[in-house]
Order: sequence, then C-alpha cells, then structure tokens
Amino acid sequence: MTTHAQTQHPKARSWFFSAMGLVAALSIFVGFGRTYAAPMVRGTFEGPRILHVHGALALAWVLLFVAQPLLIRRRAFAAHRALGYVGLPLALAVAGTMVPAGLYAAIRDSQAGLGSVAVSSLLGVVTSAILFVTLVAAGIIVRRDREAHPRWMLLATLLVIWPAWFRFRHWFPNVPRPELWFGVVLPMAWVMIAIGRDYFVRGAIHPVLLFAGTALIVEQGFELWAFDTPAWRAAAGAVFAWLHPGA
Repeated sequence: MTTHAQTQHPKARSWFFSAMGLVAALSIFVGFGRTYAAPMVRGTFEGPRILHVHGALALAWVLLFVAQPLLIRRRAFAAHRALGYVGLPLALAVAGTMVPAGLYAAIRDSQAGLGSVAVSSLLGVVTSAILFVTLVAAGIIVRRDREAHPRWMLLATLLVIWPAWFRFRHWFPNVPRPELWFGVVLPMAWVMIAIGRDYFVRGAIHPVLLFAGTALIVEQGFELWAFDTPAWRAAAGAVFAWLHPGA
C-alpha cells in the first residue's frame, strides 16, 4: 500500500533538513560568540591554529548540510552528487581535528587547575569523533535512500555541533546544572524535534531516528551519568597518555 510519505514530492521533504541546518549554523554563531568570535574581534583570543582549522571545518560541514537539500529542491541533482563527494573527506577532517583540539583544551584546563575534569573531557571528544564518523558513514552507505540518508546526516550534524550548544552556558550563567541543560537537554531536544516531525508529518517515525536517534540520546545521557567517575577517569587518563605521551 502506498503511504502519504511515499507519494510526497521530494521538494516537500527538503525544507525541514535545511531549516535544521540553519539552526545548527545559528547555534555555532551564538554558542561561540563569547568564547571565540568576540575575542577574535578584540584580538584577545589565544589558542593554536588547530582550533581555527577545526572550527572552519565544522562550519563547512554544517553549510554543506544546509546546501544539499536546497540543491535537491532546485533539482540540481548533478551538483548535489558532486558536492556529496566532499562529505566523507570533510567528515574525516572534522573528526581528525576534533581530537587535537580536545587535547589542547584538556592540557589548558588541566594547567588552569580543573584537575580530573579537564582530562575526563577528552574522552567525550574522542567518543564524539568516532560517533560522528560512524553516523556519516551510515548516511553514505544508504545515500540512495532518500528517507534514510538525510536523517543519518542530520544526526551527525546535531552531534558535531554539541560544543556550540554547551557554550550557551556562557550566555545563561545562572542556569543550574549546565552540564545537564546545555550538555544533554538542549542538544538532544533537536533529535526529539526531528522524531516528532516524523511522527506528525509522515505518520510514523523513520527507523533511523527511532533507533539511531534514540541511541544517541541514551549515549549522551550515559556520558553525563558516567562523566568523571573513577572508571571514566581511568579510561580518559589512558586516552590522554596515549595522545600526549610523557605528560
């Protein structure tokens, strides 16, 4: 039996993903406004080149995510496919620069006296890099599936902009437990919005969002629960020693 979702014109499906991409881009500009953009304008930002490189690559990924469904709307399928070839190397570059950027932050924060929390944060960076590449790879594997492909890429995008959402705590310093509200609730709310949109627009939640989206929410909740516990510190310490031998 043919469902409404199956007969829906491709143009009717694409606005949502571009809109989510624009939300992701906005989160970057707002989230990093105080900690990166403003200091850069004032000339007071201090940090290695890898931070700039990683930021530029992550922004390029988000812009790619915005552009691809727009190309579908314009029926520019050849351009969509050509630009799609950039996806995997760009994702690998984003993940590859994520780790040294996280290592720098861990060393900086450790020297600033944050103790085990500084090193513990590095483990979350590494898991995020692995999950991001995994989600992108899944999206590439099913790239001919017009329903599954954008949902995998959406999850990857929502994961990679997590640091932007977490930096909202600098705009709202009085919010209690920022690691909960800005580290889990706010970033993962967009996964729930995607799930809800599927349910109300398609009449059913697509399996990518139902299973992978739910798994991502659970994983982020687990990281909040396990963060800086003895087991987490041990694992983070091993990763730190491997990435920064002799420390």
